[in-house]
Parts: sequence; structure tokens; C-alpha cells
Amino acid sequence: MTTADSHTGRRLTARGAKTRARIVAAAADLMYVKGVGDTTLDDVLAASGVSKSQLYHHFDGKESLVRAVINHVGERVIQRERDALGHVSTIPGLRRWRDALVQSNALRHGAYGCALGTLASEVSDQDELARQALVQLFSEWQELLAGVLRRLQSKGTLPAEAPIDQLATGLIAALQGGYMLAQTARDVTPMATSVDMALAYIESLSAD
Repeated sequence: MTTADSHTGRRLTARGAKTRARIVAAAADLMYVKGVGDTTLDDVLAASGVSKSQLYHHFDGKESLVRAVINHVGERVIQRERDALGHVSTIPGLRRWRDALVQSNALRHGAYGCALGTLASEVSDQDELARQALVQLFSEWQELLAGVLRRLQSKGTLPAEAPIDQLATGLIAALQGGYMLAQTARDVTPMATSVDMALAYIESLSAD
């Protein structure tokens, strides 16, 4: 059985697909902890256990590997958010979403930040194709939040004139800023506070 590499268009055998996935997963873990700049291809080779020829069979170099990592991390984050937000239609539901993200980040005392946000901060000014992929991923995330707010609006919790898209932008900005502050402080309190403030504002708009 074969499958197509979504980036190169090459046909991959099942074994080849597993090898590629192992390389990308190892690179994603390393880049999350060490950063993109400090992760070398030799690091990826050691962590994945593949040969140099196998790595270069799938990737032209670090740039193409980073792009694959962005897609890998993005798919994982968006699926997590889709599962968490897909059926939320109440303010308490949004607060449970907030609690889950804060508690997960607290396990690392805020270290490393948001996996997607960290990649964005490192590569957006260096690789235009990577930046475009990140724009699309953050747009998907924001649209999931907007979907929740529209459901609140349709139930009458938010007024018809509530600016849904702007509120979703503010909420994801509060989340990403909170991740950054928590990473710097090694304390999730700033993250919790920033998201709480955004949610409090949304709740203040609730129709009576």
C-alpha cells in the first residue's frame, strides 16, 4: 500500500510513511523544547533513529522539515481545539476550555509556551510559506472560537449586535499573550488572568 507525501507529492510506501512520520514527530518534540533555531538535523537524526539518507529522501533540508513540523503541530492543536470547542455553547463551557488549557500549561510551569505560537514567533519572519501555513492554522483556531460565540448568540446569551469575529480575535490574542507571559514568568498566573479578563468581557455583553 502506498500514500502520497502531501508536501512533495512523492508516493510513499507504508514503511516510508512511518519513517517520515517518525522524523517529523521527533523534530516537533525537539523544536518545542529547544526551539527551531537550536534544533539541528543531527539532533533529529539522533532522536528519530533514522539514517541521513532516509532523512534527505523525505526532506530537502531543515526548511522543508520545519514546514512539515508546522503542519504536524497544527493538525494536533486544531484537532484538540475542535474536540474541546466543537460543542461548547455556554459561558461555563468556555471557562472549562480555559481551565483545561491553563491546567495543562501548569504542568510545565508555563515553560515552552503554546506549541503553535512558539513556532510562529520563530519562523514567521524567516519563511513566507511557513508564515502562510501558520496564518491558516490560527484562522482555523479563531474560527472555532467564533463558532462558540455564534452559538452563544443564537441562544440569546450574547446580543445580536455582538462583534463575534472581533471577540474571537481578542480571545485568541489573550490566550497567546498569556502563554508568552507564563513562559517568561514560569508561572501560569498571567495566562489565567489574561484569558479570564477576555472571558469576563464577553460575559459582560450577555443579554439580560
